[in-house]
Amino acid sequence: MADGTGSSGNVIAALCSVFVPGLGQLLQGKVLPAAFMFVTVGVGYWFWFLIIPGIVAALIHLWSILDAATFQSR
Repeated sequence: MADGTGSSGNVIAALCSVFVPGLGQLLQGKVLPAAFMFVTVGVGYWFWFLIIPGIVAALIHLWSILDAATFQSR
């Protein structure tokens, strides 16, 4: 879908990942990373009060955004 880093497809995917972790990866056709990021961030944010899961979830959420923004198709 996206043709290189910085393309409009990557920008849209990164914006989608800001609001729903893993949605950008799903738009780019990467189903397993999308599911992993969505579930991991969701569980981590659910247990935010334990502090460590919230921090890990925030880092994976950031990774989700950066991964969607820097995707390069083959």
